[in-house]
Amino acid sequence: MKGYLEMNRKTLGLISFGIIIFILYAFGVEIFVSVWSFPSNRSIPIMVIALVGTGIYATVRLGFPQLKYIRHGINVTRGLYDNPKDEGDLNHFRALTTALSATVGIGNIAGVATAIYYGGPGALFWMWVTAFFGTTLKYAECTLAMKYREMDATGKTAGGPMYTIENGLGKNWKWMAAAFASFAVICSFATGNAIQSFTVSDQIYSEFTNIIEDLNHPLLFKHQIYSNYSVSILQIITGLLMSLIVGVVIIGGIKRIGVITGFLAPIMALIYIFSASIIIISNYKVIPESFSMIISMAFNPPATIAGTGGGIMLTMIWGIKRGLYSNEAGQGSAAIAHSTAKTNYPIREGAVAMLGPYIDTIIICTMTGLVIISTGAWKHTQFYVNINATTLEGARFAIENKFYNGMELYNASLLTSYAFEKGLAFLFSFGDKIVTVSVLLFAISTAIAWSFYGNRAAVYLFGEKAITPYLWVYVFFVFIGGIAKLETVWDFGDAALGIMTFPNLISIILLTGVLKKMTKKYFSEQHEKIGD
Repeated sequence: MKGYLEMNRKTLGLISFGIIIFILYAFGVEIFVSVWSFPSNRSIPIMVIALVGTGIYATVRLGFPQLKYIRHGINVTRGLYDNPKDEGDLNHFRALTTALSATVGIGNIAGVATAIYYGGPGALFWMWVTAFFGTTLKYAECTLAMKYREMDATGKTAGGPMYTIENGLGKNWKWMAAAFASFAVICSFATGNAIQSFTVSDQIYSEFTNIIEDLNHPLLFKHQIYSNYSVSILQIITGLLMSLIVGVVIIGGIKRIGVITGFLAPIMALIYIFSASIIIISNYKVIPESFSMIISMAFNPPATIAGTGGGIMLTMIWGIKRGLYSNEAGQGSAAIAHSTAKTNYPIREGAVAMLGPYIDTIIICTMTGLVIISTGAWKHTQFYVNINATTLEGARFAIENKFYNGMELYNASLLTSYAFEKGLAFLFSFGDKIVTVSVLLFAISTAIAWSFYGNRAAVYLFGEKAITPYLWVYVFFVFIGGIAKLETVWDFGDAALGIMTFPNLISIILLTGVLKKMTKKYFSEQHEKIGD
């Protein structure tokens, strides 16, 4: 029976990948990207309704767990309930840091900046909305992943939404579990590593241009490969180095990943938060105005030139897209990491998982957004051009040349770098270097953690033999990201990110009743604090 089920998973996986490849060949990546705009650009996308709607539904049904059980989650993370005899691979803290290492990263630096670049300051508000209701989704998906995880013959865990769907909803839903796992593999290549290595490559290229100041230098000169695509030797070198670093770490498996991320995640987050805090405190006089701008532009963004797009829908979509990318709430990927926790109580790990969106989006993303807005860096964006240019032709020319009214336009991590450089100028002239170091550490940490997610999805579909070829392809995509174009990488990542979310949300909705009973039972009992 076991062999049959494994064969069935493999068959479903091959069918899923076959369908995906056919659609890509026939219609291009645009059809997948449209998941964020379907049914039309003038109405609320189904993706937005699904994410926020499921978050609201689960929050109300479970009685606002993100408020009631947050203290318990903190105590569990502190190790007060750790029992080394429990089944699992990582303690609660390392399971959280592994998940955070995949979320606290480029989304907090480049993701927030990209949301503001296209959607304006108001996009940050919609990131908060995604995060608040996302905490319940994290609680739900991670608790269910713990409940329905499997243990292999060696005692290692196998969990995540694919197991939740198959074991929780039944064998008739296995097709949906396979669909989730297929898109999780694809998403790991794009969101998990290509975007990370692209951002590092982009940041390092920018730093070298400031040092060398000669774009014809052998390292910096971009060789035309084909129409609208060129690449430099420096980008190739960066891609190769990123591939080497990630490859060396991920071969060690989840325990080595847990050790590395448990060390990197807290340190890099503290450095970044400390630097951002200095900028925010030094600009304290304009912080109230910055919050006012975020709220007002979330619901009533300034009018844009006809033909350039805009309005509340654009701001909302960019905020929710980047909010999801930042904390992965509802996507289901973090549930794979949390399912490795050493505990016999699924609710405990669900409570720990709730801390993720608070740390990631409510705290770190907000600080990035405030730095960009309070320093005035947000004026160096496409959004600012669209609301201030007098003609459509002028706006398009400025956006295409990334220069408007004497100001250079910045996107992704370069916008955050500019904001840090400007915000810390009163102390020293290299504030942008903090972002460069943060980007490097965040990107490596995220790529390492995501390799585990895709690894587990590949194993679910094709068995343990899939690990080695998967890791080789994964490392290859780290290199590809280092030499790719920004729009291509983000579009592909957004597409996979959005589509893999649907199966996870469906399982959460259908299993909310089970989760409610588990929650009530757990919190009605007394639990001894082992770590006291």
